[in-house]
Amino acid sequence: MEKMNENETKDVAVQVRDYQTELEQIMRSNVSPRVLKDRISDYHENDIASSFEVLTRDERERLYRILDAEQLSDIFEYLDNAEIYFEELNARKKVEVLSCMEVDQAAALLKRLAKPERNMLIDLIDNESKRDIAMLESFDEDEIGSRMSMNFIEIKAGISIREAMRELIDQAAENDNISTLYVTDDNHTFCGAIDLKDLIIAREGSKLDDIITESYPYVYAREMIEDCIERMKDYSEDSIPVLDENNKIIGVITSQDIIQVVDDEMGDDYAKLAGLASEEELNEPIRQSVHKRLPWLIILLGLGLVVSSVVGLFEGVVAQLTIVICFQSLILDMAGNVGTQSLAVTIRVLMDENLDGKQKLGLVFKEARVGMCNGMILGILSFICIGAYVVFAKGMTPFFGFSVSACIGAALLLAMIISSISGTVIPIMFKKFGVDPAVASGPLITTVNDLVAVVSYYGLTWIFLIEMLHLAD
Repeated sequence: MEKMNENETKDVAVQVRDYQTELEQIMRSNVSPRVLKDRISDYHENDIASSFEVLTRDERERLYRILDAEQLSDIFEYLDNAEIYFEELNARKKVEVLSCMEVDQAAALLKRLAKPERNMLIDLIDNESKRDIAMLESFDEDEIGSRMSMNFIEIKAGISIREAMRELIDQAAENDNISTLYVTDDNHTFCGAIDLKDLIIAREGSKLDDIITESYPYVYAREMIEDCIERMKDYSEDSIPVLDENNKIIGVITSQDIIQVVDDEMGDDYAKLAGLASEEELNEPIRQSVHKRLPWLIILLGLGLVVSSVVGLFEGVVAQLTIVICFQSLILDMAGNVGTQSLAVTIRVLMDENLDGKQKLGLVFKEARVGMCNGMILGILSFICIGAYVVFAKGMTPFFGFSVSACIGAALLLAMIISSISGTVIPIMFKKFGVDPAVASGPLITTVNDLVAVVSYYGLTWIFLIEMLHLAD
């Protein structure tokens, strides 16, 4: 039985195809354009898009001439850097491809082109596409309306099942998102949605109203992405309608769009945790990258100077007990790590807009307790390990060595508790004042916690080791 399973596994491994290599060989074969088109059409657009990297420009241009605009538009939607390959098309082909693309994809591609070329292409595309692109561009990039698609089926309320089927067939030629049909009244006001399956199995004599889901989820185009992203994730729908201020459906957010939105939001939050205004791209100009990073670095420089000034206040402590300088980085690093962990947990929890004040206070106390428990464990380990190190490696007396390690352990405990609290309280306060809690970035928390750690460490050293135990050199 085991041998059979092994053979089956090997067979599966053998069956994995290298589509990129296959397409490369097809493109370099000496066959007629018709045969070439038929062979390429057997592959998925994503696989064709992935082969662009290994094809030469001449081979890609040959492909552009063979495939029609609709096929190319599907391929370009899968390209990560579509604008690079888009520039290889002639002007007529560019217009045709843009006209065939999903409006949101076309708008995103146009944004990445040079302004003169973008304006020229917009003037040349058909009026319907031009109008839809203009609508998308009217929304701020942080509004959900900027991510919507116009690819959906709209059915009028009050019609029969047969008429609804006819409407579906008529519109399916232009729109392929047909799993959910959206019902509107005579004023295009959103009334609800119909699942395609329910429409197919409905009896001809049934009323359309009987299969309409009136409680179907929706979002408004002007809603901020971060405000409605959790609501969209809660529903396992193929698409969610986007309404204007008059409750008229103007587009949809598909499940693919939701995945992309979530991915982008996570990327932006990660960037903010690193002290950046937004995500950086591989091909982003140096000037733009500097512009994103510099503001936070200036702020952190000011905070760093404050930390350095505070350290300067304890010059006398370091002068009297030089060994303590060896363990400064340990205290600072652990405090920063704990604060960053609390920050990450807090930002994740704050994504729930329904949290009340009591729950937020509970989060602060929880993180403080976690910091205290971790601090006690690490403090005890530090007491044992550092004490032994000072005694055996530095040749100090056991009293001296374990007094120093006890001070370090206590400072570590105190710094970790305070850092856990600051990593929780700061983003909560930011949220309360209407600021994105992710702006309470990792570098900011780390710098604040450095200040806490320095004061805790050297303060306890001065009080405990110098003033009480008189262990000064």
